[in-house]
Amino acid sequence: MQIDIVSVFPEYFDVTGLSLLGKAQEKGLVTIRAHNLRDWTHDVHHSVDDTPVGGGAGMVMKPEVWGQCLDDLLDMPDGSTQHQPPTDQTADTADVTEHKEVMKSSSDTSDGIASEADSSADSHEAGVTEPVLIFPNPSAPLFTQADATKLSQAKRLVFGCGRYEGYDARIPDYYRSKGVDVREYSIGDYVLNGGEVAVSVMLEAITRLLPGFMGNPESIVQESYTGDEPLLEYRQYTRPTTWRGMAVPEILTSGDHGKVDRFRRDEAIRRTSRIRPDLIARLDCSTLDKHDRRLLEDLGWRASGTHPIRQNTNE
Repeated sequence: MQIDIVSVFPEYFDVTGLSLLGKAQEKGLVTIRAHNLRDWTHDVHHSVDDTPVGGGAGMVMKPEVWGQCLDDLLDMPDGSTQHQPPTDQTADTADVTEHKEVMKSSSDTSDGIASEADSSADSHEAGVTEPVLIFPNPSAPLFTQADATKLSQAKRLVFGCGRYEGYDARIPDYYRSKGVDVREYSIGDYVLNGGEVAVSVMLEAITRLLPGFMGNPESIVQESYTGDEPLLEYRQYTRPTTWRGMAVPEILTSGDHGKVDRFRRDEAIRRTSRIRPDLIARLDCSTLDKHDRRLLEDLGWRASGTHPIRQNTNE
């Protein structure tokens, strides 16, 4: 997988060389390159923003700079102006040319996949070889484990990190109109100073699903939000079995794997019911066994229909 990140602070992503993500790059599983957006500016101040049209506080990132940058990275000659960044700045012409050649060898860019974030699943299945352009945006649909799983199948991702009041809304619209698969995602109901943190979150969620990334592939099988039943994961313990007078649940040391599995399943259901009842409400009752149904009833759910429904509510 090839990943390009555009930011006014590309050094933020130096951390991608650490830990498992760094090892994945050493093994050739993924290539990550961070680009400085200012390398595509022309003025002496390297300006990337301007005041909002219609007034208002803050500054908005300019479409001209983003357009020239993305045209180069996506190898789109249709842009109004093609621009190679100066060689005396962070990303030189050779790097940009290399990006184009790598992209050409791995993707057919004659046609993209026009896609909004809420319809990305279908389009992604049809075009995993096309580059996917991703912008974090607090006003966009929530990024989920399902999104991470689908995006881990892509050959190339290009992330754009917004700053200030965000990026001009015409930027994603323009590239969608040109057939590029554009996604906009929020990572939660809060606002950050820029997109770098959000991109880091998505980057880790996606790359850890690449085959060969994790030392033990089973590590990602029974995690929260994973699989057909996205329950929260059960709590984990390690040795010593007793610490400061607190013992791990006795059943976990029994050696009875069937009972251990049932205990963990029950704890996952209890935790999810308490912390994320919305996930319980999405479960398919036809996949629940009798024990699951009894437990849900004890927790205040009716599990006799298509999906569990809270008892004593207006649902």
